[in-house]
Amino acid sequence: MTAPHTGGCCCGAVRFQASAEPHHISYCHCGDCRRASGAPVSAFIGFTADQIALEGKSLKSYRNGPVARSFCGICGSPIAYSDERLAGHIYFTLGAMDMPAYFRPTLHAHVREQLPFLHMPDSLPRHLKTSVARPDAQSPSYGTQS
Repeated sequence: MTAPHTGGCCCGAVRFQASAEPHHISYCHCGDCRRASGAPVSAFIGFTADQIALEGKSLKSYRNGPVARSFCGICGSPIAYSDERLAGHIYFTLGAMDMPAYFRPTLHAHVREQLPFLHMPDSLPRHLKTSVARPDAQSPSYGTQS
């Protein structure tokens, strides 16, 4: 599928459009994403921020350390996250895309935190921690890929 790629929340109050192809599509098994999504695993699609048009007065955000998660303040749909250590990038929830079936994840991240009953028998690469290097002198574990 070629750009533009569109998506939004459940009620339609928040909409976004990406004018280019994504640079990252992955599953995340970390506890933070699990709590934010309410699902046993999350999937994200990453773009550079300058490729995104995001609109909706109901867009709200919650910050947890360097990560800001956006959601619709009306229907509560999770929309995206950004990480201040990854300046210029935004990662939308795959479920917020209008055509999510067109974006096949290419890897699993944080598989150390994968729930024991969740079995995903694919042949995708599995990273014990993050799959995207995050420069952070305070936390040497960030950016470690296994």
